[in-house]
Amino acid sequence: MQKIDLHTHILPEKIPKFMKQFGYGGFVELIHHRPGCAKMMKDDGTFFREIEKNCWCPETRIKEMNNISLHKQVLSTVPVMFNYWSKAKDNLEVAKFLNDHLAEICQKYPQKFFGLGTLPLQDPELSIPELHRLKKELKLHGIQIGSHINGMNLSDKKLLPFWQEVSSLDIPIFVHPWEMMGGSSMTEYWLPWLVGMPAESSRAICSLIFSGVFEKFPKIRFCFAHGGGSFPYTIGRIEQGFLKRPDLCARDNPHNPRKYLGHFYVDSLVHDEKNLRYLIDVIGDEFVALGSDYPFPLGEEVAGELVENTKLLSANEKEWVLRKSAQKFLGVD
Repeated sequence: MQKIDLHTHILPEKIPKFMKQFGYGGFVELIHHRPGCAKMMKDDGTFFREIEKNCWCPETRIKEMNNISLHKQVLSTVPVMFNYWSKAKDNLEVAKFLNDHLAEICQKYPQKFFGLGTLPLQDPELSIPELHRLKKELKLHGIQIGSHINGMNLSDKKLLPFWQEVSSLDIPIFVHPWEMMGGSSMTEYWLPWLVGMPAESSRAICSLIFSGVFEKFPKIRFCFAHGGGSFPYTIGRIEQGFLKRPDLCARDNPHNPRKYLGHFYVDSLVHDEKNLRYLIDVIGDEFVALGSDYPFPLGEEVAGELVENTKLLSANEKEWVLRKSAQKFLGVD
């Protein structure tokens, strides 16, 4: 059975020193300190993460994909590269650099990779020309955005013209958590990634539901990383809030949040077969797509292994999760 991994990350092997180019810091660069390994460092000297060659070398990725019989990967940048905190005109230059890199790999290995571009969404209007370029010129298959835009929720009215453009261009959106809420109060035990990340995805989904974005733009295909985070497991509480406090929850959208189950996609990265079974029951098998978070440690080491090995899914459900849902989301054969 063919597999398409919707959730993987990649970086260029060499990243410009954007601090020198723009005159201020906070940007990430790679320090190749030994063969096959590099440190992701913010240019103020802060260490972010160590990565290996499979994070920048497409040939290494292809070899590893072949080893696990993975047909295709969907490539997107590492979320720290969103740079929503920076000046928008500068971030546009970073986005163009990253998008050009993605397009080059996808054009060189079209049988192995799809690509999701990135945008300087701290200025939605400035993002629109690059949105057109990545679809029409670079031929990328969609975009990846953050669960919030430098603290601005996806419900913000400033984003309405952007959603309209995305809808008219028929561009799918992969939403990934970043800059987790409460991070400063969860400095130990990797809690921002274990607790904050699931909450971030729920934050994004609830913002889009309650603001009416899903209702206004029903053609936009959204997919949320990490199984939609905590949202699927708290939908009962979310619905109860809507029913009991409509004065707070239903101000901008009169529809029950359950209406939107099966309206958006999530990836399969939940690490537990019972959770996966529940996720499909809630969201629907046609809206759950294989995602591994390759090549990072919170991901699935062998993409699709949980889906393939579980006895809790039917053969038809497995086919949707492993391949067909990603094809439907991306709009590809």
